[in-house]
Amino acid sequence: MSGHSKWATTKHKKAAIDAKRGKLFARLIKNIEVAARQGGGDPAGNPTLYDAIQKARKNSVPLDNIERAVKRGSGAEAGGADYQTIMYEGYGPGGVAVLVECLTDNRNRAASEVRVALTRNGGSMADPGSVSYLFARKGVVMVPAVDGVDEDSILDAVLDAGAEEVNDLEGTFEVMCEASDVVAVRTALQEAGIDYDSAEAAFMPSVSVPVDEDGARKVFRLVEALEDSDDVQAVYSNVDVSDEVLAAIDA
Repeated sequence: MSGHSKWATTKHKKAAIDAKRGKLFARLIKNIEVAARQGGGDPAGNPTLYDAIQKARKNSVPLDNIERAVKRGSGAEAGGADYQTIMYEGYGPGGVAVLVECLTDNRNRAASEVRVALTRNGGSMADPGSVSYLFARKGVVMVPAVDGVDEDSILDAVLDAGAEEVNDLEGTFEVMCEASDVVAVRTALQEAGIDYDSAEAAFMPSVSVPVDEDGARKVFRLVEALEDSDDVQAVYSNVDVSDEVLAAIDA
């Protein structure tokens, strides 16, 4: 999981940049709309919607935007799009595996934009199944590091709820569990009085590919190109970036 943890740290640092580009808000709103359409507009009875709203609020999405997305998704307000979730598989520079999760109302546009981003940045599309087997769907709950909250207190709160491990990512803690245990884990945190930033299912690599500084820069450029597409919701990779390489890039 070390490769994932470094990758998560980097993505966490990128969140501010994504927000400035206006992409993050759009993704969070789309998640809310889809969650409301699939499970109804009441967060109390729709855990996926509850977590989508929580993540949006933590990222300062205006409450009006959140409420309108819930209404569009639940059918209380017109204008909702028919979004489909599609996974694309590919390879990045250095043979790094890439999974691209899209939420789109136009499959052809999404496929075209993913293919262009890959081929222009040293990557290529892969056949279905040729990359996905390198990843497992896991639950990930992100907890901010604040006074009184450390690895031990988090572990004490979530161990009986199904948590598998807690990773310290410098400024935030990552709680890993089975995807089916996400609600139980975040509920355990809430009951223990521990705040969390997001709780969702994600794809974690089982095998990672280490890269040097040049390789890391190329992979990051590819990910940014993919995330520039409005149809792309998340990009997962099995790249392993060491602390030394990250420090060199940050410098």
